[in-house]
Amino acid sequence: MVSEALQKRVNGEAEVNLQKQGEQHPCHSLNGRCGKSGSERKSVRSCPDDSCRKDNTGVASYKDVPSSVDIDVQPDSLRKKTRKQREISFQDMCNNVDIFDDGDEDDEDDSDWEPLQKLREIVKWFCTNCTMANLDVAVHCDSCGEHKESAILKHGFFAPSFVQDSNLLKTELEMKRTDKAMVSQVSTSNSSTAIGFDERMLLHSEVEMKSHPHPERPDRLRAIAASLATAGIFPGRCYPIPAREITKEELEMVHSPENIQAVEVTSNVISCYFTPDTYANKHSAQAARLAAGLCADLASEIVSGRAKNGFALVRPPGHHAGVKQAMGFCLHNNAAVSALAGQAAGAKKVLIVDWDVHHGNGTQEIFEQNKSVLYISLHRHEFGRFYPGTGAADEVGTMGAEGYCVNVPWSQSGVGDNDYIFAFKQVVLPIASAFAPDLTIISAGFDAARGDPLGMCDVTPTGYAQMTQLLNTVSGGKLLVILEGGYNLRSISSSATAVIKVLLGESPECDLDDHLPSRAGMKTVLDVLAIQKNFWPVLESSFSKLQSLLEIFATERRGKVKPCKQRRRAVVAPICWQWGRKRLLYHLLKGQIRVRSKGC
Repeated sequence: MVSEALQKRVNGEAEVNLQKQGEQHPCHSLNGRCGKSGSERKSVRSCPDDSCRKDNTGVASYKDVPSSVDIDVQPDSLRKKTRKQREISFQDMCNNVDIFDDGDEDDEDDSDWEPLQKLREIVKWFCTNCTMANLDVAVHCDSCGEHKESAILKHGFFAPSFVQDSNLLKTELEMKRTDKAMVSQVSTSNSSTAIGFDERMLLHSEVEMKSHPHPERPDRLRAIAASLATAGIFPGRCYPIPAREITKEELEMVHSPENIQAVEVTSNVISCYFTPDTYANKHSAQAARLAAGLCADLASEIVSGRAKNGFALVRPPGHHAGVKQAMGFCLHNNAAVSALAGQAAGAKKVLIVDWDVHHGNGTQEIFEQNKSVLYISLHRHEFGRFYPGTGAADEVGTMGAEGYCVNVPWSQSGVGDNDYIFAFKQVVLPIASAFAPDLTIISAGFDAARGDPLGMCDVTPTGYAQMTQLLNTVSGGKLLVILEGGYNLRSISSSATAVIKVLLGESPECDLDDHLPSRAGMKTVLDVLAIQKNFWPVLESSFSKLQSLLEIFATERRGKVKPCKQRRRAVVAPICWQWGRKRLLYHLLKGQIRVRSKGC
């Protein structure tokens, strides 16, 4: 059962290891190159050449790495006794194990090796929560404050930052007893929330860690699963659906055959990269098929009425994956596959709301000519300077589907709950009500959450719960939430838990009605309304009200600014007036000015 496997994962049991490398089939990439077999090479890495990095054709590129690599030795160090290098594993590299075997303990005058030792000792451990690098002497992460031996993968966001907290076990047991009592009181109608999860998606990982752990890592699912288990939500109050791999025919409705083949060929290699930030190993293709298959089946379950709503706890994410290209950590577009699966199950119109901090360029590309799917995205844009650079307010759709792509592009970082809720009430909900969808899908990236190392925004779990509650009123409550981004484990696990509680019928903790957005957020919403009111007449009134509100906001702002005292302008004569024949005229004019000023 999926729930039993998930419980084993939460209890800290060893995960399913990657299959032994052994012999691999020859690797054939679509650009005509053929790599060595797995038994002849130690690993496969991305091509560091600039030409390879610029290759965005959807083909995985890589090159072989010899099994033995010579270490360059500077001429000044040849007079010293060399050290014998031993084999180093990936685990040793993470633990910073010394890669040299010392044959002699006498290193008192080994000054030539000291710079190398100091360089290697700069970074000692990476934070489990946010992956930031920290010095060995630091006990807590300098970026997020997490303890270096964090228990977040076992207890989720309920784990304290200090693992030495002796009250953790007591608190956890009391919380579980409370949640079990709540489960017994939940009615059958309120417990019809489906969860899509399969532990094989954890095998999708970056095989060779570079200078820094990849932010899109299996621990993201582990932290959410641990939080749900600790809270007694899953397993408990939600039920799992069986996992299924998406078929090639279903994928061809979204992606090009070349793109699908480029993902499938990665199952024959150890490690490769589609783009410098999008990795794959031999398990990635199956993980992507499982993620897309779970999302498609959840959409069908919800539209058919067998489930009230659902949450897809899946990876790799998908909203950057376009028709011809896997990019931005994404392989297959899970939201797009779900929308088409929902339509196949009977939904005529589908709404996709993407609150990931990055614009879902792949989802927009797939549906920008489709009037039966409305795509609304709220994201950091900063006038095209924030990844991926798309999603400006004037990108509204093409080929007769203008107005069915709605972008709310934040102009700066730091946007929070008030900005998002304000945009929901002024833009998202009026358009969604006019569209009247039969199914609502949320591309739920939690990288706009407070503390995320990539998003740098300020949305709280309560803010995400509020947005979910607002969307729950659309399409008769037929709501599917699909995990996208989010790279701070505490933020992503607490936010996902808050969203699922709303799906289960719980109300958000507090209301944000009385709070106004930031000036930058209000300006962004006003710009969006000015464009979208041409396609959605229902926005006309909101646009007029917001203009008046912005004027009031500006007036109050001017009223708070203290007026500067006007300083009397001093008379400064040219230097030629102070010397020569014009000196008398200068003093005379100066005296007249003084007399006039006194008379005022």
